[in-house]
Order: sequence, then structure tokens, then C-alpha cells
Amino acid sequence: MTEDWIVLDEVAGMFQAEILRGLLEAQEIPTVLSQEGAGRAIGLTIGSMGTVQILVPSKDQERARELLDAYYSGDVEAPAE
Repeated sequence: MTEDWIVLDEVAGMFQAEILRGLLEAQEIPTVLSQEGAGRAIGLTIGSMGTVQILVPSKDQERARELLDAYYSGDVEAPAE
């Protein structure tokens, strides 16, 4: 049986995406990052090729959305790496 994954958010650039992945995975929410291949190879952070999609299992969508909302509102800090 395969898990359904949903796009939780889209951000500009891999750096921001990695921060959010760390935040989600620290709460034991599996996370996959997806970026256009050419954008990743060139290192783009703007425009459509610089966009990174953050995917989580659909069963974790509600908890992940609450965590991202809290992060964006300043109620949660990203974990130190």
C-alpha cells in the first residue's frame, strides 16, 4: 500500500525548504522536497524553476499545516542544525 503525499507549501529556494523540512521532521513528519531539475542544477532561487514544493503524507497534513502556520506567524523557531 502506498502513501498519498500532498503539497503542503511552495517556497523560493532550497535553503528555505531545508529549514522547513528540518522543522517538520523534528516533529516526526516525513517530508520530501521537490524542485525542477534544471532549477536545482543551476541553483535558482527565484521564478518557477527556483520554487521548491514541500510534500508530506496526507495523513499528516493537518498537523504539518498547523506547524507551518505557527512558524510563519513567529510562534515557532526552526531547530538549530
